[in-house]
Amino acid sequence: MNPKYDVLILGASYGSLFSTKLLLAGHSVTLVCTPPTAELINREGTMVRLPIRGREAPVEVASKGLEGTLCASAPDSVDPGKFDLVVLAMQEPQYGSDGVRELMGRLAATRTPSVAIMNMPPLPYLDRIPGLTTETLTECYTDPSVWEGFEPGAITLASPDPQAFRPQGEAKNVLQVGLPTNFKTARFESDEHTAMLRNLEADINAIRFDPTDGTATGTGAIELPVKLRIHDSVFVPLAKWLMLITGNYRCVQRDEMISIKDAVHGDVETSAEIYDWVRQLCLRLGASDADLVPFEKYAKAAQGLSKPSSAARALFGGAKYIERVDCLVRRIARQQGMECEALDEVVTLVDARLEKNRTSA
Repeated sequence: MNPKYDVLILGASYGSLFSTKLLLAGHSVTLVCTPPTAELINREGTMVRLPIRGREAPVEVASKGLEGTLCASAPDSVDPGKFDLVVLAMQEPQYGSDGVRELMGRLAATRTPSVAIMNMPPLPYLDRIPGLTTETLTECYTDPSVWEGFEPGAITLASPDPQAFRPQGEAKNVLQVGLPTNFKTARFESDEHTAMLRNLEADINAIRFDPTDGTATGTGAIELPVKLRIHDSVFVPLAKWLMLITGNYRCVQRDEMISIKDAVHGDVETSAEIYDWVRQLCLRLGASDADLVPFEKYAKAAQGLSKPSSAARALFGGAKYIERVDCLVRRIARQQGMECEALDEVVTLVDARLEKNRTSA
């Protein structure tokens, strides 16, 4: 049997999806969130709804009663030194917030292996890509100083491919998965740390769950979607860049936001050209085609993405900061001598909306 791990997860919204998979496999999880949300989770647990092929209604997985143990805590109450693994499951601007910033400093000092489930790769992770100059990329980050002290070899990246959202009107301990894809994760530099990830991969793959009684032991136990997949290439998680630039950020229009489906399929030929441009950038950095996702596969998945991206919803909801993968990809491309007019337009639209939000605030 694989060992059981104590895992710290920063972010109780998207993080509750990953925590549920760990709890089903018998591991212990501490979720870091605001005090009111921590109180709610400690009292009622979490609820994750997963769509299952062939079933009309999603399967509800409640944390209470699962094999693993769950607790929640505010950032200032966490001792990061007692955990085997840290999962960073918040959006990049949140790491500079009060309490979280200080926790990040304590995490860096412990050298605990950390997996970032983020669209925006942590700066230390980018240091693992040969030939990339990260000094010119710091302006794309809300607060680049929070990544100081993290050892590049002890931090890795998981592509947040599963699409999930908090249902309107539901409590903050409820998460619904819309697109149940996998967390594609690059290995650590250390074989020892990577072995821990592969143990978790095997444990999550073995999970079976009975929707009738909420356990993994019932006679009606089924396999659940959303797995952990470990890859040797550092470029596999960056496959999400192609999707983000082609779909997510193009949801942002001058005066409105549109769905990812409309952003991709409104002009599918232009979308294919943008997708291939980002693909060429990744190949130039050192990726292989095997690390990336073909446009046809992404376009098919985008047919089911009928909501605007989280970045677009945040911008049109008045957010003053969002993850700037658009800005990051453009700066990295310029290091490689590459330009894309469509990406320039995206960055301009996002810049303008952020400026409007900040002026209004």
